[in-house]
Amino acid sequence: MAKKLIGQLKLQVKAGQANPSPPVGPALGQRGINIMEFCKAFNAKTADMEPGAPCPTVISYYQDKSFTMDIKTPPASYFLKKAAKLQSGSKTPGRAVAGSVTVAQVKEIAEAKMKDLNANDIDGAMQIILGSARSMGIEVK
Repeated sequence: MAKKLIGQLKLQVKAGQANPSPPVGPALGQRGINIMEFCKAFNAKTADMEPGAPCPTVISYYQDKSFTMDIKTPPASYFLKKAAKLQSGSKTPGRAVAGSVTVAQVKEIAEAKMKDLNANDIDGAMQIILGSARSMGIEVK
């Protein structure tokens, strides 16, 4: 018999830095998920990623207190800010330019995010990344 799914939980945890402190600990604890088991599994799965990169994670938890996790790639905004060497996007996107990225950098970001994007090919993925860049006030050269 298949395990009965109780629910799903979405968290954004930094790669390789999951620990029982808030927000991870309380979110998992109130749902009866073993916090240390999650932290060890998450840190092991994200060991090959850049430390500190925010990873959106979907945790499905079951009646027998077990769980599965789906770790997605960091958000496009994280990659764009890193490529443009910025701390944050423009305060007034569309009017003020916060920084710039090259088309090659946009293509590299699109390739990295391809599995999580709703695009059929790399050109469609690049258009999605370009839209994110525009909304952050980052121009593409």
